[in-house]
Amino acid sequence: MLEADQPLDVRCAAALVLGELSGRDAEVNRALLECLDDESPALRVRAIEAAGKLRVEIALPKLIERIKHGGEEAELAAKSAARLGAKGTKALQEMLHKVVPGVRRYIAAALTGGSGTVDVSVLIDRDQGIVEAAATSLLQQVPSLTPKQRSELTGDLLELVGRKKRKVPLLPVNEVAVVRVLAALEDERAAPVFWERTVPPHPGPVRAAALQALGKLVEEPSKEEWRRLFKCAGESDFRLVAPALMILQRLPVQKKLLDDWLELLRAPDVAARKLALEKTAGFDTAELAEVLLEQISHVDRELREGSLARLTNLDYGRKALTKALLKEESVDRTWMLARAQGPFAKQYPSKWRDEVFSHVCKYLEANDRRADPLLFLLREAEPAELRDRLEERAIAWRQKKEYAKALQYLKLLARDPGCGFATRLELATVGLKLSSHELALEARNNDPCLHQFAILCQQDEEELLKQIEKMKWLDPEDLYYLGFHFAESGGKLQDFGAGVLRSLIKRSPKTKLAQAAKSKLKTAGVR
Repeated sequence: MLEADQPLDVRCAAALVLGELSGRDAEVNRALLECLDDESPALRVRAIEAAGKLRVEIALPKLIERIKHGGEEAELAAKSAARLGAKGTKALQEMLHKVVPGVRRYIAAALTGGSGTVDVSVLIDRDQGIVEAAATSLLQQVPSLTPKQRSELTGDLLELVGRKKRKVPLLPVNEVAVVRVLAALEDERAAPVFWERTVPPHPGPVRAAALQALGKLVEEPSKEEWRRLFKCAGESDFRLVAPALMILQRLPVQKKLLDDWLELLRAPDVAARKLALEKTAGFDTAELAEVLLEQISHVDRELREGSLARLTNLDYGRKALTKALLKEESVDRTWMLARAQGPFAKQYPSKWRDEVFSHVCKYLEANDRRADPLLFLLREAEPAELRDRLEERAIAWRQKKEYAKALQYLKLLARDPGCGFATRLELATVGLKLSSHELALEARNNDPCLHQFAILCQQDEEELLKQIEKMKWLDPEDLYYLGFHFAESGGKLQDFGAGVLRSLIKRSPKTKLAQAAKSKLKTAGVR
Protein backbone atom coordinates (compact mmCIF):
# COMPACT_ATOMS: atom_id res chain seq x y z
CA MET A 1 0.00 0.00 0.00
CA LEU A 2 3.00 2.30 0.16
CA GLU A 3 3.68 1.84 -3.56
CA ALA A 4 3.45 4.92 -5.77
CA ASP A 5 0.50 3.50 -7.79
CA GLN A 6 -1.74 3.60 -4.68
CA PRO A 7 -3.96 6.61 -3.79
CA LEU A 8 -2.29 9.17 -1.54
CA ASP A 9 -4.67 8.73 1.38
CA VAL A 10 -4.11 4.96 1.29
CA ARG A 11 -0.34 5.41 1.29
CA CYS A 12 -0.54 7.85 4.25
CA ALA A 13 -2.77 5.45 6.19
CA ALA A 14 -0.40 2.58 5.47
CA ALA A 15 2.59 4.56 6.77
CA LEU A 16 0.66 5.42 9.94
CA VAL A 17 -0.38 1.80 10.60
CA LEU A 18 3.09 0.44 9.90
CA GLY A 19 4.57 2.96 12.34
CA GLU A 20 2.22 1.78 15.07
CA LEU A 21 2.19 -1.97 14.44
CA SER A 22 5.29 -3.13 12.59
CA GLY A 23 8.44 -4.43 14.27
CA ARG A 24 11.98 -4.28 13.00
CA ASP A 25 11.68 -5.34 9.34
CA ALA A 26 14.21 -4.53 6.61
CA GLU A 27 11.56 -4.43 3.86
CA VAL A 28 9.38 -2.01 5.86
CA ASN A 29 12.43 0.14 6.59
CA ARG A 30 13.33 0.38 2.89
CA ALA A 31 9.75 1.25 1.97
CA LEU A 32 9.56 4.03 4.54
CA LEU A 33 12.96 5.31 3.45
CA GLU A 34 11.65 5.75 -0.09
CA CYS A 35 8.61 7.61 1.24
CA LEU A 36 10.89 10.17 2.93
CA ASP A 37 11.71 11.50 -0.54
CA ASP A 38 8.14 11.46 -1.88
CA GLU A 39 6.68 14.54 -3.53
CA SER A 40 3.72 14.60 -1.13
CA PRO A 41 4.34 16.50 2.14
CA ALA A 42 1.55 14.54 3.85
CA LEU A 43 3.18 11.21 3.08
CA ARG A 44 6.62 12.50 4.08
CA VAL A 45 5.22 13.55 7.47
CA ARG A 46 3.74 10.08 8.07
CA ALA A 47 6.97 8.43 6.97
CA ILE A 48 9.07 10.64 9.27
CA GLU A 49 6.88 9.77 12.26
CA ALA A 50 6.96 6.06 11.43
CA ALA A 51 10.75 6.07 10.99
CA GLY A 52 11.13 7.42 14.51
CA LYS A 53 8.68 5.03 16.09
CA LEU A 54 10.28 2.03 14.37
CA ARG A 55 13.82 3.35 15.02
CA VAL A 56 14.86 3.09 11.41
CA GLU A 57 18.54 4.00 11.82
CA ILE A 58 19.20 4.05 8.08
CA ALA A 59 16.78 7.01 7.87
CA LEU A 60 18.99 9.21 10.07
CA PRO A 61 20.83 11.03 7.22
CA LYS A 62 17.55 11.91 5.52
CA LEU A 63 16.01 13.00 8.84
CA ILE A 64 19.01 15.25 9.50
CA GLU A 65 18.60 16.74 6.05
CA ARG A 66 14.91 17.42 6.68
CA ILE A 67 15.78 19.21 9.93
CA LYS A 68 17.99 21.66 8.05
CA HIS A 69 15.10 22.83 5.91
CA GLY A 70 12.96 23.91 8.88
CA GLY A 71 9.16 23.92 9.13
CA GLU A 72 6.81 21.23 10.41
CA GLU A 73 8.85 18.41 8.90
CA ALA A 74 11.98 19.69 10.68
CA GLU A 75 10.31 19.50 14.08
CA LEU A 76 9.01 15.98 13.43
CA ALA A 77 12.33 14.87 11.95
CA ALA A 78 14.17 16.09 15.08
CA LYS A 79 11.82 14.11 17.32
CA SER A 80 12.22 10.99 15.19
CA ALA A 81 16.01 11.34 15.10
CA ALA A 82 16.04 11.56 18.91
CA ARG A 83 14.25 8.20 19.00
CA LEU A 84 17.10 6.51 17.15
CA GLY A 85 19.25 6.16 20.27
CA ALA A 86 22.82 7.28 20.77
CA LYS A 87 23.48 7.84 17.05
CA GLY A 88 20.47 10.04 16.66
CA THR A 89 21.30 12.00 19.83
CA LYS A 90 24.90 12.53 18.75
CA ALA A 91 23.85 13.69 15.28
CA LEU A 92 21.41 16.19 16.78
CA GLN A 93 24.03 17.50 19.20
CA GLU A 94 26.54 17.98 16.38
CA MET A 95 24.15 19.97 14.22
CA LEU A 96 22.61 21.98 17.10
CA HIS A 97 24.71 25.09 16.44
CA LYS A 98 24.99 24.62 12.68
CA VAL A 99 21.40 25.50 11.87
CA VAL A 100 19.35 28.68 12.08
CA PRO A 101 18.03 29.70 15.55
CA GLY A 102 14.45 28.71 14.74
CA VAL A 103 15.49 25.14 13.96
CA ARG A 104 17.67 24.93 17.08
CA ARG A 105 14.56 25.02 19.23
CA TYR A 106 13.21 21.90 17.48
CA ILE A 107 16.46 20.05 18.14
CA ALA A 108 16.58 21.17 21.79
CA ALA A 109 13.01 20.03 22.35
CA ALA A 110 13.76 16.72 20.68
CA LEU A 111 16.86 16.09 22.78
CA THR A 112 14.82 16.55 25.95
CA GLY A 113 11.54 15.16 24.66
CA GLY A 114 11.65 11.83 26.46
CA SER A 115 12.22 9.75 23.35
CA GLY A 116 15.26 7.63 24.02
CA THR A 117 17.98 9.19 26.21
CA VAL A 118 17.14 12.64 27.61
CA ASP A 119 20.04 15.04 27.09
CA VAL A 120 19.77 17.51 30.01
CA SER A 121 23.03 19.18 28.99
CA VAL A 122 20.99 21.18 26.49
CA LEU A 123 19.79 23.22 29.48
CA ILE A 124 23.26 24.72 29.89
CA ASP A 125 23.64 25.77 26.27
CA ARG A 126 24.72 29.37 25.64
CA ASP A 127 21.76 29.99 23.32
CA GLN A 128 18.76 31.27 25.24
CA GLY A 129 16.28 30.00 22.67
CA ILE A 130 17.68 26.47 22.93
CA VAL A 131 17.56 26.54 26.72
CA GLU A 132 13.99 27.79 26.84
CA ALA A 133 12.82 25.19 24.31
CA ALA A 134 14.53 22.40 26.24
CA ALA A 135 13.09 23.55 29.56
CA THR A 136 9.58 23.81 28.11
CA SER A 137 9.87 20.31 26.64
CA LEU A 138 10.98 18.83 29.97
CA LEU A 139 8.28 20.65 31.93
CA GLN A 140 5.62 19.29 29.61
CA GLN A 141 6.81 15.74 30.26
CA VAL A 142 7.02 15.94 34.07
CA PRO A 143 3.33 15.12 34.82
CA SER A 144 3.54 11.89 32.80
CA LEU A 145 6.85 10.63 34.26
CA THR A 146 6.92 7.62 36.54
CA PRO A 147 8.48 7.96 40.02
CA LYS A 148 11.60 6.20 38.77
CA GLN A 149 11.92 8.52 35.77
CA ARG A 150 11.44 11.54 38.01
CA SER A 151 14.17 10.34 40.33
CA GLU A 152 16.57 9.69 37.43
CA LEU A 153 15.89 13.08 35.87
CA THR A 154 16.42 14.80 39.22
CA GLY A 155 19.74 13.02 39.62
CA ASP A 156 20.88 14.07 36.14
CA LEU A 157 19.96 17.70 36.78
CA LEU A 158 21.66 17.78 40.18
CA GLU A 159 24.79 16.32 38.66
CA LEU A 160 24.60 18.92 35.88
CA VAL A 161 24.54 21.94 38.21
CA GLY A 162 26.80 20.38 40.82
CA ARG A 163 29.85 20.06 38.63
CA LYS A 164 32.74 21.91 40.25
CA LYS A 165 35.08 22.01 37.26
CA ARG A 166 33.45 24.10 34.57
CA LYS A 167 35.38 26.12 32.01
CA VAL A 168 32.58 28.60 31.45
CA PRO A 169 30.22 29.55 34.28
CA LEU A 170 26.52 28.99 33.81
CA LEU A 171 24.44 31.86 32.55
CA PRO A 172 21.41 33.02 34.56
CA VAL A 173 19.11 31.57 31.90
CA ASN A 174 20.75 28.14 32.38
CA GLU A 175 20.36 28.17 36.15
CA VAL A 176 16.79 29.41 35.93
CA ALA A 177 15.90 26.61 33.50
CA VAL A 178 17.44 23.91 35.69
CA VAL A 179 15.76 25.30 38.81
CA ARG A 180 12.38 25.42 37.07
CA VAL A 181 12.58 21.79 36.00
CA LEU A 182 13.84 20.65 39.41
CA ALA A 183 11.01 22.53 41.05
CA ALA A 184 8.45 20.74 38.88
CA LEU A 185 9.92 17.38 39.89
CA GLU A 186 9.31 18.22 43.60
CA ASP A 187 12.24 16.16 44.85
CA GLU A 188 13.60 17.10 48.31
CA ARG A 189 17.13 16.32 47.14
CA ALA A 190 17.04 19.58 45.17
CA ALA A 191 16.43 21.77 48.25
CA PRO A 192 20.15 22.51 48.91
CA VAL A 193 20.53 23.65 45.30
CA PHE A 194 17.62 26.02 45.71
CA TRP A 195 18.81 27.42 49.06
CA GLU A 196 22.27 28.03 47.66
CA ARG A 197 20.78 30.18 44.92
CA THR A 198 18.55 32.36 47.09
CA VAL A 199 21.26 34.87 47.98
CA PRO A 200 23.93 36.90 46.16
CA PRO A 201 26.12 36.63 44.17
CA HIS A 202 23.47 34.77 42.21
CA PRO A 203 21.54 37.17 39.96
CA GLY A 204 17.97 38.25 40.67
CA PRO A 205 16.18 35.93 38.19
CA VAL A 206 17.99 32.88 39.57
CA ARG A 207 17.25 33.86 43.17
CA ALA A 208 13.59 34.43 42.34
CA ALA A 209 13.31 31.03 40.62
CA ALA A 210 15.00 29.32 43.58
CA LEU A 211 12.62 30.95 46.07
CA GLN A 212 9.63 29.90 43.99
CA ALA A 213 10.98 26.37 43.87
CA LEU A 214 11.30 26.27 47.66
CA GLY A 215 7.65 27.20 48.12
CA LYS A 216 6.43 23.61 48.54
CA LEU A 217 9.55 22.19 50.18
CA VAL A 218 10.13 24.42 53.21
CA GLU A 219 8.62 23.07 56.41
CA GLU A 220 11.12 23.66 59.23
CA PRO A 221 13.86 26.05 58.09
CA SER A 222 17.23 26.04 59.80
CA LYS A 223 18.63 29.20 61.37
CA GLU A 224 20.54 30.00 58.17
CA GLU A 225 17.50 29.32 56.02
CA TRP A 226 15.40 31.66 58.13
CA ARG A 227 18.07 34.31 57.68
CA ARG A 228 17.97 33.91 53.92
CA LEU A 229 14.20 34.11 53.78
CA PHE A 230 14.17 37.35 55.77
CA LYS A 231 16.95 38.75 53.64
CA CYS A 232 15.01 38.09 50.44
CA ALA A 233 11.77 39.43 51.92
CA GLY A 234 13.59 42.63 52.84
CA GLU A 235 14.82 43.28 49.30
CA SER A 236 13.48 46.05 47.07
CA ASP A 237 13.04 43.70 44.08
CA PHE A 238 9.47 42.37 44.21
CA ARG A 239 10.48 39.28 42.20
CA LEU A 240 12.41 38.19 45.30
CA VAL A 241 10.05 39.63 47.88
CA ALA A 242 6.90 37.90 46.64
CA PRO A 243 8.07 34.25 46.81
CA ALA A 244 9.88 34.86 50.10
CA LEU A 245 6.70 36.28 51.61
CA MET A 246 4.69 33.33 50.33
CA ILE A 247 6.96 30.99 52.29
CA LEU A 248 7.03 33.16 55.40
CA GLN A 249 3.25 33.51 55.30
CA ARG A 250 2.65 29.84 56.04
CA LEU A 251 5.43 29.40 58.59
CA PRO A 252 4.72 29.89 62.32
CA VAL A 253 6.18 32.88 64.16
CA GLN A 254 8.86 32.06 66.70
CA LYS A 255 9.65 34.41 69.55
CA LYS A 256 13.38 34.07 68.99
CA LEU A 257 12.89 35.46 65.46
CA LEU A 258 10.91 38.51 66.58
CA ASP A 259 13.83 40.84 65.83
CA ASP A 260 13.86 39.61 62.23
CA TRP A 261 10.13 40.27 61.89
CA LEU A 262 10.63 43.74 63.34
CA GLU A 263 13.35 44.41 60.79
CA LEU A 264 10.91 43.34 58.10
CA LEU A 265 8.61 46.14 59.27
CA ARG A 266 11.24 48.50 57.87
CA ALA A 267 11.50 46.70 54.52
CA PRO A 268 11.29 48.75 51.30
CA ASP A 269 8.28 46.81 50.03
CA VAL A 270 4.97 47.59 51.70
CA ALA A 271 3.79 43.98 51.26
CA ALA A 272 6.65 42.81 53.49
CA ARG A 273 5.70 45.35 56.13
CA LYS A 274 2.07 44.26 56.06
CA LEU A 275 3.02 40.62 56.53
CA ALA A 276 5.29 41.52 59.44
CA LEU A 277 2.44 43.53 60.95
CA GLU A 278 0.18 40.49 60.67
CA LYS A 279 2.73 38.02 62.01
CA THR A 280 3.65 40.07 65.08
CA ALA A 281 0.04 40.29 66.27
CA GLY A 282 0.64 38.17 69.35
CA PHE A 283 3.52 40.23 70.76
CA ASP A 284 3.68 43.33 72.96
CA THR A 285 7.18 44.71 73.42
CA ALA A 286 8.76 48.13 73.56
CA GLU A 287 10.80 47.36 70.43
CA LEU A 288 7.69 46.36 68.50
CA ALA A 289 5.89 49.51 69.60
CA GLU A 290 8.80 51.64 68.43
CA VAL A 291 8.80 50.11 64.96
CA LEU A 292 5.01 50.27 64.69
CA LEU A 293 5.17 53.95 65.57
CA GLU A 294 7.31 54.51 62.48
CA GLN A 295 4.55 53.10 60.28
CA ILE A 296 1.83 55.61 61.18
CA SER A 297 3.34 58.19 58.82
CA HIS A 298 3.74 55.72 55.92
CA VAL A 299 2.14 56.61 52.59
CA ASP A 300 0.14 53.37 52.51
CA ARG A 301 -3.17 53.97 54.25
CA GLU A 302 -3.83 50.34 55.13
CA LEU A 303 -0.43 50.00 56.76
CA ARG A 304 -0.88 53.26 58.67
CA GLU A 305 -4.29 52.34 60.02
CA GLY A 306 -3.29 48.77 60.84
CA SER A 307 -0.19 49.89 62.74
CA LEU A 308 -2.13 52.50 64.64
CA ALA A 309 -4.86 50.04 65.59
CA ARG A 310 -2.19 47.65 66.86
CA LEU A 311 -0.45 50.38 68.88
CA THR A 312 -3.63 51.44 70.58
CA ASN A 313 -4.30 47.86 71.73
CA LEU A 314 -0.85 47.23 73.17
CA ASP A 315 0.37 48.42 76.56
CA TYR A 316 3.72 49.35 75.10
CA GLY A 317 1.98 50.75 72.06
CA ARG A 318 -0.04 53.25 74.05
CA LYS A 319 3.07 54.24 75.95
CA ALA A 320 4.97 54.76 72.71
CA LEU A 321 2.19 56.84 71.18
CA THR A 322 1.89 58.97 74.29
CA LYS A 323 5.64 59.40 74.54
CA ALA A 324 5.86 60.50 70.91
CA LEU A 325 2.88 62.80 71.30
CA LEU A 326 4.20 64.50 74.40
CA LYS A 327 7.76 64.83 73.14
CA GLU A 328 6.82 66.19 69.74
CA GLU A 329 7.93 69.78 69.21
CA SER A 330 6.10 70.48 65.96
CA VAL A 331 2.50 71.63 66.29
CA ASP A 332 1.54 70.04 62.97
CA ARG A 333 3.13 66.73 63.91
CA THR A 334 1.42 66.84 67.30
CA TRP A 335 -1.90 67.31 65.54
CA MET A 336 -1.15 64.34 63.30
CA LEU A 337 -0.41 62.08 66.26
CA ALA A 338 -3.47 63.32 68.12
CA ARG A 339 -5.84 62.82 65.19
CA ALA A 340 -4.36 59.37 64.62
CA GLN A 341 -5.26 58.35 68.18
CA GLY A 342 -8.62 60.10 68.24
CA PRO A 343 -10.75 57.09 67.23
CA PHE A 344 -9.10 54.93 69.91
CA ALA A 345 -8.83 57.47 72.73
CA LYS A 346 -11.89 56.11 74.56
CA GLN A 347 -10.05 52.81 75.06
CA TYR A 348 -7.18 54.44 76.96
CA PRO A 349 -7.03 54.15 80.77
CA SER A 350 -7.47 57.08 83.17
CA LYS A 351 -3.76 57.04 83.99
CA TRP A 352 -3.04 57.94 80.39
CA ARG A 353 -5.49 60.86 80.54
CA ASP A 354 -3.79 62.10 83.71
CA GLU A 355 -0.44 62.25 81.97
CA VAL A 356 -1.79 64.01 78.89
CA PHE A 357 -3.74 66.53 80.96
CA SER A 358 -0.62 67.49 82.90
CA HIS A 359 1.03 68.42 79.60
CA VAL A 360 -2.07 70.31 78.53
CA CYS A 361 -1.74 72.45 81.64
CA LYS A 362 1.94 73.05 81.00
CA TYR A 363 1.34 74.07 77.38
CA LEU A 364 -1.66 76.25 78.20
CA GLU A 365 0.13 78.19 80.88
CA ALA A 366 3.10 78.70 78.52
CA ASN A 367 0.83 79.81 75.65
CA ASP A 368 2.07 76.84 73.63
CA ARG A 369 -0.15 75.90 70.67
CA ARG A 370 0.54 72.21 71.21
CA ALA A 371 -2.13 72.32 73.91
CA ASP A 372 -4.88 72.35 71.25
CA PRO A 373 -4.20 68.86 69.78
CA LEU A 374 -3.91 67.41 73.27
CA LEU A 375 -7.20 68.98 74.25
CA PHE A 376 -8.78 67.54 71.12
CA LEU A 377 -7.59 64.07 72.09
CA LEU A 378 -8.88 64.37 75.65
CA ARG A 379 -12.28 65.52 74.37
CA GLU A 380 -12.40 62.44 72.18
CA ALA A 381 -11.63 60.28 75.19
CA GLU A 382 -13.80 61.74 77.98
CA PRO A 383 -15.32 65.19 77.25
CA ALA A 384 -17.15 65.47 80.60
CA GLU A 385 -14.04 64.56 82.55
CA LEU A 386 -11.98 67.12 80.63
CA ARG A 387 -14.54 69.83 81.35
CA ASP A 388 -14.47 69.06 85.06
CA ARG A 389 -10.68 69.04 85.16
CA LEU A 390 -10.39 72.36 83.36
CA GLU A 391 -12.91 73.90 85.72
CA GLU A 392 -11.12 72.55 88.78
CA ARG A 393 -7.83 73.87 87.48
CA ALA A 394 -9.32 77.29 86.79
CA ILE A 395 -10.82 77.56 90.27
CA ALA A 396 -7.56 76.41 91.83
CA TRP A 397 -5.63 79.17 90.08
CA ARG A 398 -8.31 81.73 90.92
CA GLN A 399 -8.12 80.78 94.58
CA LYS A 400 -4.36 81.31 94.43
CA LYS A 401 -5.08 84.73 92.85
CA GLU A 402 -3.37 83.61 89.62
CA TYR A 403 -6.14 85.17 87.59
CA ALA A 404 -4.34 85.21 84.24
CA LYS A 405 -3.78 81.46 84.39
CA ALA A 406 -7.33 80.85 85.56
CA LEU A 407 -8.63 82.90 82.63
CA GLN A 408 -6.92 80.60 80.10
CA TYR A 409 -8.81 77.57 81.38
CA LEU A 410 -12.11 79.44 81.61
CA LYS A 411 -11.82 80.65 78.02
CA LEU A 412 -11.45 77.04 76.91
CA LEU A 413 -14.58 76.08 78.82
CA ALA A 414 -16.51 78.99 77.34
CA ARG A 415 -15.89 77.70 73.81
CA ASP A 416 -18.49 75.04 74.49
CA PRO A 417 -21.93 76.35 73.46
CA GLY A 418 -23.38 74.32 76.32
CA CYS A 419 -21.20 75.99 78.92
CA GLY A 420 -23.28 76.67 82.06
CA PHE A 421 -24.10 79.85 83.97
CA ALA A 422 -21.64 79.18 86.82
CA THR A 423 -18.67 78.72 84.48
CA ARG A 424 -19.46 81.81 82.47
CA LEU A 425 -19.77 83.76 85.73
CA GLU A 426 -16.32 82.54 86.75
CA LEU A 427 -15.01 83.73 83.38
CA ALA A 428 -16.59 87.15 83.81
CA THR A 429 -15.43 87.67 87.39
CA VAL A 430 -11.86 86.52 86.69
CA GLY A 431 -11.86 88.86 83.72
CA LEU A 432 -13.04 91.61 86.07
CA LYS A 433 -10.07 90.98 88.35
CA LEU A 434 -7.76 91.41 85.39
CA SER A 435 -9.52 94.50 84.06
CA SER A 436 -7.76 97.88 84.10
CA HIS A 437 -10.90 99.43 85.66
CA GLU A 438 -10.66 102.47 83.43
CA LEU A 439 -13.89 104.42 83.81
CA ALA A 440 -13.68 106.12 80.43
CA LEU A 441 -16.69 105.07 78.33
CA GLU A 442 -14.62 103.85 75.39
CA ALA A 443 -12.46 101.68 77.63
CA ARG A 444 -15.50 100.20 79.33
CA ASN A 445 -17.19 99.44 75.98
CA ASN A 446 -14.12 97.48 74.91
CA ASP A 447 -13.84 95.49 78.13
CA PRO A 448 -14.84 91.84 77.38
CA CYS A 449 -15.71 91.01 80.99
CA LEU A 450 -18.45 93.69 81.02
CA HIS A 451 -19.97 92.17 77.88
CA GLN A 452 -20.00 88.80 79.60
CA PHE A 453 -21.74 90.27 82.66
CA ALA A 454 -24.34 91.85 80.37
CA ILE A 455 -25.17 88.46 78.83
CA LEU A 456 -25.44 86.82 82.25
CA CYS A 457 -27.67 89.61 83.48
CA GLN A 458 -30.06 89.11 80.60
CA GLN A 459 -30.22 85.41 81.46
CA ASP A 460 -30.89 85.76 85.20
CA GLU A 461 -30.34 89.15 86.84
CA GLU A 462 -31.49 88.05 90.27
CA GLU A 463 -29.22 84.99 90.41
CA LEU A 464 -26.29 86.97 89.05
CA LEU A 465 -26.57 89.60 91.74
CA LYS A 466 -26.97 86.95 94.42
CA GLN A 467 -23.78 85.22 93.29
CA ILE A 468 -21.85 88.51 93.14
CA GLU A 469 -22.75 89.22 96.73
CA LYS A 470 -21.33 85.84 97.77
CA MET A 471 -17.98 86.40 96.06
CA LYS A 472 -15.92 87.82 98.92
CA TRP A 473 -12.77 87.66 96.80
CA LEU A 474 -14.07 90.54 94.67
CA ASP A 475 -12.54 93.80 95.89
CA PRO A 476 -14.48 97.08 96.36
CA GLU A 477 -12.66 98.42 93.29
CA ASP A 478 -14.04 95.49 91.26
CA LEU A 479 -17.59 96.08 92.47
CA TYR A 480 -17.44 99.83 91.93
CA TYR A 481 -16.19 99.42 88.34
CA LEU A 482 -18.86 96.83 87.59
CA GLY A 483 -21.72 98.77 89.19
CA PHE A 484 -20.55 102.11 87.73
CA HIS A 485 -20.76 100.72 84.19
CA PHE A 486 -24.19 99.13 84.38
CA ALA A 487 -25.77 101.95 86.44
CA GLU A 488 -25.60 104.04 83.28
CA SER A 489 -27.63 101.49 81.34
CA GLY A 490 -31.37 100.92 81.44
CA GLY A 491 -33.76 98.18 82.46
CA LYS A 492 -32.32 94.99 83.91
CA LEU A 493 -28.76 96.11 83.38
CA GLN A 494 -29.28 99.33 85.38
CA ASP A 495 -30.98 97.41 88.15
CA PHE A 496 -28.03 95.00 88.23
CA GLY A 497 -25.53 97.86 88.35
CA ALA A 498 -27.45 99.54 91.17
CA GLY A 499 -27.53 96.25 93.08
CA VAL A 500 -23.76 95.86 92.75
CA LEU A 501 -23.18 99.42 94.02
CA ARG A 502 -25.45 98.83 96.98
CA SER A 503 -23.54 95.60 97.72
CA LEU A 504 -20.35 97.66 97.74
CA ILE A 505 -21.86 100.26 100.12
CA LYS A 506 -23.03 97.49 102.41
CA ARG A 507 -19.67 95.70 102.34
CA SER A 508 -17.48 98.82 102.83
CA PRO A 509 -19.76 101.62 104.07
CA LYS A 510 -17.08 104.04 105.29
CA THR A 511 -14.76 103.98 102.31
CA LYS A 512 -14.34 106.58 99.63
CA LEU A 513 -15.58 104.05 97.08
CA ALA A 514 -18.83 103.71 99.05
CA GLN A 515 -19.31 107.50 98.87
CA ALA A 516 -18.57 107.40 95.17
CA ALA A 517 -21.08 104.58 94.73
CA LYS A 518 -23.76 106.63 96.49
CA SER A 519 -23.02 109.57 94.21
CA LYS A 520 -23.27 107.33 91.15
CA LEU A 521 -26.64 105.98 92.26
CA LYS A 522 -27.90 109.51 92.75
CA THR A 523 -26.52 110.68 89.42
CA ALA A 524 -28.06 107.72 87.62
CA GLY A 525 -31.39 108.46 89.24
CA VAL A 526 -31.62 105.09 90.87
CA ARG A 527 -33.31 104.82 94.21
